[in-house]
Amino acid sequence: MATYDLEEQERLDALKDWWRQNGKLVYAGVAAFAIVFAGVKGWQTYQAKRADEMAEAFIQFEKTAEAKDAKKTNEAAQKIVEQFPDSAFAAQAALAAARQSFDANDLESAKTRLQWVIAKSKSQQFQSIARLRLASLFLDQKKYDDALKLLDDNKDPAFFALTSDLKGDIYAAQGKVAEARASYKSAIEKTEVNSPVKQLIQIKLDSLGEGK
Repeated sequence: MATYDLEEQERLDALKDWWRQNGKLVYAGVAAFAIVFAGVKGWQTYQAKRADEMAEAFIQFEKTAEAKDAKKTNEAAQKIVEQFPDSAFAAQAALAAARQSFDANDLESAKTRLQWVIAKSKSQQFQSIARLRLASLFLDQKKYDDALKLLDDNKDPAFFALTSDLKGDIYAAQGKVAEARASYKSAIEKTEVNSPVKQLIQIKLDSLGEGK
């Protein structure tokens, strides 16, 4: 049996006392670490699996959308929206379904999808696209105030030109020539020089005639 001098024995006794007082806390800390580690690994596995499921679901959605059956595309989009509401896939599917519904003259379905993107998508870009498309729909329905209100919420600088251009269309439809002219001019200023869109906006501006 090992022997200890007095100082070593005192250290050993102190260690034993400390262990009696704190041993349970040490074990609890180790156990907590193990639980956290297992939780992190489990979460990572879950996330990887969910990502695979989202990708597969979107591939299936694209296959459905390619058939250009608005009703089936809308149903497929609904599945993604319900299963993966926080994903970019959901917003993309909703936008695609809205476009097909609009082309099929199912304006209510298109409206519902676009409103979902505006309210639920975490992407400012997707929200801006949805506002532009819904505002265009409202323009067709002559709901001018609703369209303008939507566009007022488009704050993304990347969509400033398109937003101003569409505002010009709405004002022109209302017979508000001065407002339409101002909006078209703002759109032209923010559009790239060689963009064909710029030329189209200029044509619309010219059609309004010279301002006073």
